[in-house]
Amino acid sequence: LAWNKQDDHYLAAISLDSPKATILDTRVPSIPAAEIQSQSLGSLNGIAWAPHSSCHICTAGDDSQALIWDLEDLPKDIEEPILAYTAAGEINQLQWSSEHPSWIAITFDSKLQILKV
Repeated sequence: LAWNKQDDHYLAAISLDSPKATILDTRVPSIPAAEIQSQSLGSLNGIAWAPHSSCHICTAGDDSQALIWDLEDLPKDIEEPILAYTAAGEINQLQWSSEHPSWIAITFDSKLQILKV
């Protein structure tokens, strides 16, 4: 789970063994505001909102990709990421730096990478 750091009405959730992330608007929690699907059928393992923007979110997962999505047009479906990075292995975790918003950290295998976005 990840709360949007700029707009507290939005919450993102991923489920175990699922390639989808669900974006919920707490003002209408019974209907997803959007669903984001990874580029492959690999499961998502991490999700993080941009600390400096209410409409950017990063997902990462078993397909070795860290993907940044633009959610400015919610509640419209989001089909393509605006940025993509492919790691050398399945990404286990990610964190978007709140102090340095142009950096995202990911982990895969026994490695840590810090990505400049």
